[in-house]
Amino acid sequence: MAVYNFLPVYKTSYELLLELFRFTKDFNKEYKYTIGESIKKEMMDMIVNIYRANSTADKLPHIGKARENIEVVRVFLRLFKDLRQVNTKKFVRLNDLCESVSKQLTAWGRSCGK
Repeated sequence: MAVYNFLPVYKTSYELLLELFRFTKDFNKEYKYTIGESIKKEMMDMIVNIYRANSTADKLPHIGKARENIEVVRVFLRLFKDLRQVNTKKFVRLNDLCESVSKQLTAWGRSCGK
């Protein structure tokens, strides 16, 4: 079993979490403490699920939860875009990181399901 912080999916997820923390600090006050806090919590939950998946024999339930977390994050990002809290360039960057995490989780789930 690899140490969780060396996993590529963990590294990408952590990079996304850092980007979100930096990004939400400049939000309008109305969104900072509602949607901003929710997306950060969802990301932290996802990272915990990655850790749990890596440290247990039955990985699939935790990978499934992490995949749900990343999809919720995508919804929040779309909401940020629609509320004009993020510009297109930043939205694309964050969405690319989400896509990378999603693909890695899917591949990990497939490899565990065999």
